[in-house]
Amino acid sequence: MNFRKPRVEDGAKLRELVANSQEMDDNSCYLYLLLCQDFADTCVVAESNETIVGFVTGYTPPQRPTSLFVWQVVVAPEARRQGLAKRMLDVLIQQFPGEKLEFVEATITPDNVPSRSLFNALARSLHTEINYTPYFRADHFGNFAHDPEELCRVGPIGPKREKA
Repeated sequence: MNFRKPRVEDGAKLRELVANSQEMDDNSCYLYLLLCQDFADTCVVAESNETIVGFVTGYTPPQRPTSLFVWQVVVAPEARRQGLAKRMLDVLIQQFPGEKLEFVEATITPDNVPSRSLFNALARSLHTEINYTPYFRADHFGNFAHDPEELCRVGPIGPKREKA
């Protein structure tokens, strides 16, 4: 498995992985192009035999420069159940561009057991806490039916970012 930062040429492939996933919210191809172009330092792709089989997209919220907000974690069906999502998060933590990483964040619906398990495993491997707090209520999504989202915060992360 090869891990690297995404390139703009990967944008359509990332969008295709999401579109083929039953679980993920779909976004425009343009968004994935922007993520690959402007946020490559806070994203990672996983390749197997030169084919992208997974990715994590994220960014650093301007108000929280020591946080990495993970937007999407996607693994192709053929690469699941091999710990790839956790390995991509580990790589992303190692390449964090800021001076100091204190928290890894994501929003997760209360019934999303796989995502909760992933971030619980991350907290355990980093020997730190995990907390969930309300973030977006269902009514925030207006006429677009969506479950509420809770903010998951893993941290604080110690000064040593060793591979877990």
